Amino acid sequence: MRAVVCNEFGPLETLMVEERPALAPGEGMVVIDVAAAGVNFVDGLICQGKYQLKPATPFIPGSEVSGTIGAIGPGVTGWAVGDRVLAFCGFGGFAGQVLVPALSLVAVPDAIDLPQAAALVQSYCTMLFTLTRRTTVAPGEWVLVLGAGGGIGLAAVDVATALGARVIAAASTPDKLGAAVAMGAEATIAYEEEDLKTRARELSGGGVDVVIDPVGGRHAEPALRATRHMGRFCVIGFASGPIPSIPINQVLLNNRTLVGVDWGGWTFKDPFGNRALIDELMGMVADGRLHPTAPATRPLEDAAAVMDALIDRTVAGKVVLVP
Repeated sequence: MRAVVCNEFGPLETLMVEERPALAPGEGMVVIDVAAAGVNFVDGLICQGKYQLKPATPFIPGSEVSGTIGAIGPGVTGWAVGDRVLAFCGFGGFAGQVLVPALSLVAVPDAIDLPQAAALVQSYCTMLFTLTRRTTVAPGEWVLVLGAGGGIGLAAVDVATALGARVIAAASTPDKLGAAVAMGAEATIAYEEEDLKTRARELSGGGVDVVIDPVGGRHAEPALRATRHMGRFCVIGFASGPIPSIPINQVLLNNRTLVGVDWGGWTFKDPFGNRALIDELMGMVADGRLHPTAPATRPLEDAAAVMDALIDRTVAGKVVLVP
């Protein structure tokens, strides 16, 4: 099989596409013939050695895949070769095959195509976890989404809208804002040109109830100041690079709440809770309550370029690699 290999941490252009032996499943394991692998911001950080998790090199990056079962190991029941599945595999996804425990498999409904399924797990699970497990949002509440044109941002718009919230999308370009509106955002803020705090307060009639911030940097404090009494500020990540420093009195004022969100870490601490979350997500997609967009597809050879674009925040929506 072909695979993208990180032989040592460093510039993304050092990644290589190599031939690797075909995989064989052991006890309780299955081989997925990968149809598509989702590419995420964190993948590029890991390959550069800039993330807190540093796997032993060489390794194959890529954490979320979809495809069909190619082989089944001893002790596996309830699955058959050819079944359409997705899995969150941690590493190994940017390849023609991946080996995963059968317990990690999720059936892909016929209503969802395989590239779409590969782009679902990280972004949509993060946002469903945020808005139903780490905090809640009531129908009619205002949700401000920063970085609204990226994969996480569009998932935030979709999930918040499905839960009955009214969404203000904030992003850096007209294309990204347009994508957020198409996903269901009611209003937009071009935060490179407009005053984020002032416009968010104007649009929401005094302040937003929830902020979704996967961006960090200089936009975090004005977004926090835009929250109303009892508002919740959800810290998802720091795609812009800098980890913001904010005056903590802004949390005390108006009884605001800071909410940390680490879906990936939670999956290891509560795997059964995560399985319930994923099942809930797949049901919401299958019955039309959620509307993930079709991702852009690229070959394995473009892995470095795609991760570079994600780090530079020039990508709207999601991208998958197709072996």
